[in-house]
Amino acid sequence: MQMLHLRLIYRPKALRHFVRVLILGSGGKDSSYAIWWAMLRGWDVAGIVTVQITGSDSMTFQLPTTSIAGLQAASAKIPWLPIPITGNPDSEMGDLKNALEGIIQGSSKQRSEIWSSSEKSEAMWPETWPWPDDLNRLRPREPIDAIVVGALRSDYQKTRVERMCQELGVISYTPIWHNDSHQHMVDLIEHGFSIMMTSITTDGLGKEWVGKILTDESFRKLSKLADDFRFNVDGEGGEYETAVLSAPWMDREIATKFTAHWTGMRGWADIWSAELI
Repeated sequence: MQMLHLRLIYRPKALRHFVRVLILGSGGKDSSYAIWWAMLRGWDVAGIVTVQITGSDSMTFQLPTTSIAGLQAASAKIPWLPIPITGNPDSEMGDLKNALEGIIQGSSKQRSEIWSSSEKSEAMWPETWPWPDDLNRLRPREPIDAIVVGALRSDYQKTRVERMCQELGVISYTPIWHNDSHQHMVDLIEHGFSIMMTSITTDGLGKEWVGKILTDESFRKLSKLADDFRFNVDGEGGEYETAVLSAPWMDREIATKFTAHWTGMRGWADIWSAELI
């Protein structure tokens, strides 16, 4: 098995002490990799923060299947903090900053207090999906040192998160920033990340890719199609979105049931059941 790149274990001089971090986790491959990166450094992952867009779009955050991040967190016994935001480009980072401000300073704000601010909370996290009571609360009176985000090449996302972190007085880490596209995907698959393709929006990928789990074989096909149709093999241009169903940092896998939708030009997996197994 290929070893991790050395940059994943480098520890900067500025942070020689024990570090407590929050991860911006969408449930997708890049943020899932960022969680593992933080754990490999021995950091305390105090919580996974998932932005859940209540509007029709966002230029910064993933929209589909983000509730999967809650099951990922439950699998690893990490507190989960879903934050509903409209996705308005003029206000979304300010809304996120306001939601995180108390948490960053060691507040004991509960998950339910965040959810109550959104009329769509039940739709985004159905009551039939159980959540352990002891994970409802981030530990109080313990401030956060840094926020880790899985930005790969989006300057728009990276700079906005960095600005928010500066205003919050914490460090921003983007551990996979500008990683090689092909090698990044190979690393994910070789290290046991089970990556499900949840939406498709590019020429060259048909209905058969909706809900597909990436393996060595299917990634070779994806890579060939990316070359032929000239799209980003890592999906960084919005060609596809993903959900991670198992990873080295997760104790249990996620089993899903879904309906594949296809319009002739794009498709998505409508996940109607998900559980830890």
